[in-house]
Amino acid sequence: MDITLTDTKTEEVTLTENAAEKLGGILDQKGLRESHALRVFVKGGGCGGMQYGMTFDDDIQDADQVFEQYGLRVVIDPTSIFYVAGSSIDYIDNLMGGGFHIENPNATSSCGCGSSFRTNGAEAGAAAGAGCGSGCGH
Repeated sequence: MDITLTDTKTEEVTLTENAAEKLGGILDQKGLRESHALRVFVKGGGCGGMQYGMTFDDDIQDADQVFEQYGLRVVIDPTSIFYVAGSSIDYIDNLMGGGFHIENPNATSSCGCGSSFRTNGAEAGAAAGAGCGSGCGH
């Protein structure tokens, strides 16, 4: 089932077709497509105060939100969905290399490293002495 992005605010986190293709390839290569989902989570840290994380997970909890797109499952815990609701995950391949990028409408600022962000009310990681190690100026 293909999910299209709309302008309405949604709790769903969506995959672009490019990200789904890359993730599907990785899952197929590891033999995990049928048993695992992509878990997206947020944890404290990084130079923006919050940091994105992604992993493959086969332990889906009752409280998790599960979205299926392009034949892949995306799983998010209740705390993380608060910070990433409405986000889109893309795979970008450029001269600096390839990687997954989260476009988060809830982020009020983000770090140059691409994995750290801040929302309204979140403490700045820089003020707490955290850093992403990428040399960004936060």
